Amino acid sequence: MLIEDSKDLESEEKEIYCSIINTAAKNTLVLLDNLLNWAKSQSGQLSFNPETIHLSELIQEITKLDKVQAQAKNIAINNFSLEQIKVIADQNMLKTILRNLISNAIKFTNKGGEIKIFATLKQDDVEITISDNGVGINKENATALFKLSSNTTTVGTANESGSGLGLVLCKEFVEKNNGKIWVESEEGKGSNFNFTLPLHKTTFKVV
Repeated sequence: MLIEDSKDLESEEKEIYCSIINTAAKNTLVLLDNLLNWAKSQSGQLSFNPETIHLSELIQEITKLDKVQAQAKNIAINNFSLEQIKVIADQNMLKTILRNLISNAIKFTNKGGEIKIFATLKQDDVEITISDNGVGINKENATALFKLSSNTTTVGTANESGSGLGLVLCKEFVEKNNGKIWVESEEGKGSNFNFTLPLHKTTFKVV
């Protein structure tokens, strides 16, 4: 429509179509990335290179990529992570984890909703939470989210589709980085997806 009818379209209509294209491309990119990573993981070809990562900088990088997708649904993404936090993790794996969890939060949050990303310091770990006020998950589905054998795809609040592979990859990558992942959710009241990563020892000094 943009190619054939561009002269007849108002600027607002063009923005809507561009937003739809962007969201579709972003969803396809995440799907392809997941499939590639899964194939590499299963064939033993996925490299693991843990390093020191500034958590806030990486989260900001990922949220910038998701900004257009969130704006299309008028969803606010607020990042409350502490600037000083450093973790030990494989950067590519951590990007995949964050990308999937944030994309899922956008997918299952209604228009005008909010997503919060924050981190809590533990003794040896940092707990990272992606929280949304979306549709939530019932207990039966929540227990099966990270299992490939029982994983089923669910359509998002704007009819977004998915492969059901993203959360399975998240679990595998979090555990590969010596962390744990779990979900706290109530149907109709949103979800908190939490995962831990080893904390870099020079991250934070208590004064």
